[in-house]
Amino acid sequence: MMADPVFWTALINNVFYAVVSVIVQVSGALALAAVIEGLRSERLRGILRATYFIPSAISLTVAGLLFYFIYEPELGLLNGLLDSLGLNQLTQAWLGQENTAIWGIIAMSQWQGFGYSTLLFAVAIQRIPSELYDAAAIDGVGGLKKFWTITMPLTREMTGLMMIVTVAGSFQVFNEVMVMTSGGPNNSSQVLGTWLYRSGFVRNDFGYAAAIATVIFVVTIVLALIQLWYGRRRRVEW
Repeated sequence: MMADPVFWTALINNVFYAVVSVIVQVSGALALAAVIEGLRSERLRGILRATYFIPSAISLTVAGLLFYFIYEPELGLLNGLLDSLGLNQLTQAWLGQENTAIWGIIAMSQWQGFGYSTLLFAVAIQRIPSELYDAAAIDGVGGLKKFWTITMPLTREMTGLMMIVTVAGSFQVFNEVMVMTSGGPNNSSQVLGTWLYRSGFVRNDFGYAAAIATVIFVVTIVLALIQLWYGRRRRVEW
């Protein structure tokens, strides 16, 4: 396994997947949830929550097929949009090139999971006593400072949970890759889950597949333990 270049490609793709997911589905979702919950209109807040949650109600397989057609080089929506904007030089076969395939899959996954993370953070923010925000407003504290001094500290439990779930999920990616590229082109979009499947059920090398599964387990459990340790340390400091 250590001498297998495809294994290292898959592992690096999972790491990219995890980093982008933490930035978008944790940091970005928390910021968006704070903006939504800061709106005065309850009706508008409800509409925005529902709107952002809609992609999460779509299965990964359906979302993968949807984006497969969006990325289609001849009739796809993305290249058509670039053409209409006069950016013809940027059009390409997004899922057919080694340097863009995995990023196209990652972008689809963020779109599909972003709303769910936002909704969870919105629930966490709703549990924060409104008196804290009222007191901050009386003291003349601005919106950004409220976010840093009130929202972020009091949603750290949800943030820690979302970090663990997001990172663990990033190392168990399978459906979207199989639907959109099957690991191609030239194995450039392989992740550990798809390479495990191909090793075990296509090449019938179940021993190698078990080794990959062990790596997935070790990586996810180590990252979860680190996050739990860090979260406990932060609770002690607070």
